[in-house]
Amino acid sequence: MRIIITCFSLAFFSAFSFAQTGIVRGFVFAKETGEPVIFTTVSLQGTTFATSTDYNGLFSLSKVPPGDYTLVVSSLEFDSSSAPVTVKAGQIVSKTLYLNKRTIAIKSVDVSAKREEVKTETQVSTISVTPKEISMIPSVGGEPDIAQFLQVIPGVIFTGDQGGQLYIRGGAPIQTKVLMDGVTIYNPFHSIGLYSVFETDIVKSVDVYTGGFNAEYGNRISAVIDIKTRDGNKNRLAGKIAANPFLAKAILEGPLVKLKEGGNSLTFVLNSKFSYLDKTSPKLYSYVNDGAGIPYSFNDYYGKIAFNSSGGSKFNMFGFHYKDKANFEDVSEFEWNSLGLGTNFVIVPGQSKAIISGNIAYSNYDMNLAEGDNQPRTSSVGGFTIAMAFKYFLKNGEFNYGFDVNGFKTEYEFFNSLGLKVEQDQNTTELGFFARYKKIFGRVVIDPSIRMQYYASLATVFFEPRLGMKINATDKLRFKLAGGIYSQNLISGKSDRDVVNLFTSFLSGPEEKLTGTDGKEVKNNLQIAYHAIGGIEFNLSKSIEVNVEPYYKYFGQLIDINRNKTFPDDPDFMVETGEAYGLDVLVKFDYKKLYIWTGYSLGYVSHEDGEQEYHPHYDRRHNLNVVTSYTFGKKPVWEASVRWNFGTGFPFTRTQAFYPDFGTTFVQDGINTDYISANTQDEDIGIVYEEEINAGRLPTYHRLDLSLKCTFNFSERITLDIIASVSNLYNRDNIFYFDRVRYERVNQLPVLPTLGVALTF
Repeated sequence: MRIIITCFSLAFFSAFSFAQTGIVRGFVFAKETGEPVIFTTVSLQGTTFATSTDYNGLFSLSKVPPGDYTLVVSSLEFDSSSAPVTVKAGQIVSKTLYLNKRTIAIKSVDVSAKREEVKTETQVSTISVTPKEISMIPSVGGEPDIAQFLQVIPGVIFTGDQGGQLYIRGGAPIQTKVLMDGVTIYNPFHSIGLYSVFETDIVKSVDVYTGGFNAEYGNRISAVIDIKTRDGNKNRLAGKIAANPFLAKAILEGPLVKLKEGGNSLTFVLNSKFSYLDKTSPKLYSYVNDGAGIPYSFNDYYGKIAFNSSGGSKFNMFGFHYKDKANFEDVSEFEWNSLGLGTNFVIVPGQSKAIISGNIAYSNYDMNLAEGDNQPRTSSVGGFTIAMAFKYFLKNGEFNYGFDVNGFKTEYEFFNSLGLKVEQDQNTTELGFFARYKKIFGRVVIDPSIRMQYYASLATVFFEPRLGMKINATDKLRFKLAGGIYSQNLISGKSDRDVVNLFTSFLSGPEEKLTGTDGKEVKNNLQIAYHAIGGIEFNLSKSIEVNVEPYYKYFGQLIDINRNKTFPDDPDFMVETGEAYGLDVLVKFDYKKLYIWTGYSLGYVSHEDGEQEYHPHYDRRHNLNVVTSYTFGKKPVWEASVRWNFGTGFPFTRTQAFYPDFGTTFVQDGINTDYISANTQDEDIGIVYEEEINAGRLPTYHRLDLSLKCTFNFSERITLDIIASVSNLYNRDNIFYFDRVRYERVNQLPVLPTLGVALTF
């Protein structure tokens, strides 16, 4: 009730203020492609009214006194532009500006949108990534990919090239929400960890929230990765074709209705990407896996149609199909399929202060794992999302509120080491409402928000207050903090005790009664976390940025598969608690043709299951990434990129002994088991693990990747890139896992040289 009263109060006072002043609102687009120019500065010349454009190129200047002004757009990549505006009380003035690409690079600009943004946004535990930055990572396999860039972000732990997953500040993959244009992507990474399902060349922006995110994001307790894609070229047919020993891809985009200044446009984007590494590797990389090659394959398809109106409103429709397969001969066969479709829209009413946005989408993820035990593991999750949000621009602030409805179904079948089945078939619906108010008071930015989440299957309402804050001590020094309460219903069928497990499964929170680590029945079957994060931002110079963030996450309730289930009547699930804390440091140097990114993480992660405290398999104490990119030459243009990653060893549980495993025979026959004949018929070996979970540590990990790109410009629109790259240059033997029964070490990928070409037109 208080939230509703607050919303009406803010709307009333905002309407009263609007009657005395006016609003200057509009969009900024690139003239060549029609794409929005994001994060560029828009101001009224000779005044203190200034703001920056958002992901749609939208800007809004509120509470502007009546009068005549000059609207100015300043950008590092585009020529400046200006337009006269006349503001009247109680009216909204709309302006759309088109910018030309700079033909002559400039060394500095007095007004920088990026510099303005760090002062007006809290940006706690937030890394905003552009396609340009992604391209600075060595193009392992011949093509830059979001998966490779995410690995260098402080606080992100990557568990390996083969079957690797991302763990963000102590949170498991199931605890990170991945969105693409508002659609939930359940598994964004292919089994070979060099590639994601996203195509870098059609990505507009990537925001990574490693913690402390505001109430607009719900149903995840650790982190958020929010990806937005481009609409497509509004003026001409364009595209890209690329091939290398790992994969091939093709992109085609263009107008169905060509853009005219002040008019509407309709565009399309099509993307196809498929790998053939499983076929090329036995010949090109015959030294891998004793000549068997690299057993991974995938294909990705994506399409989008976008309508943009002259007034700034837009409507998109898109769909995707991703497929992945890994076939380890005589061991296991793993595959998954993901598909989805959706729409998203932005409505800009002519004389309304509110900007309305929303999306309707459906996505589904199916996977199965078949091994030699004739006990296939299967999992499926899928459902719909309906969301709407309303944004009001205020003077030195904004107010947002909205809702989302999620309905999904989970199916799961798993067999534990004793052959006992754990299964689930459940439908559930979730309803969320959020309100967020951001205000700038001089040098202080406050960003409180609250979320109310209703979980229908668990009959639970959960309130999640959150807060972000920044103090601009000087133009170069800023202090920030964030915190909040987070909950989610989805849980994983993958145990945090598993070192290697390609079986990424999803389940709804169980309806059965569960017992907490204190022996008492828990109030609800949600996963719950509490975040507390601080930070310091410092600009040593115009070229050097430093960001330091200490953080603490307390996982008050974690639901996990009961891997200790011995009898059919034992509970399928267990409750744990956990904590993650550490320090992340990021130093960026960007001067002329040289770019250096250095990220370091010190982290501690532990879980408590009621009997003992242990470190999950992704608890890496030290993690360091150094990325350097240097551009040189004129015709052609050369770009050299280097990345070095160092990480201390992951924990593992040591082996105590081996024994003949009678499988399900003993479970069925008990003490009547004929252990003599059973032993001769069943050759499986059982393992006795050390009582203390994950008390050992694997060797340290380090790897050097580099790439060299040569660009030939045949015309203003046609370029050819030739890319040579090497992964794991000095052929470091980084461990993948240890086969305990065969007593053999299996390593990650060895040195892999590649040569690729890409034609852009």
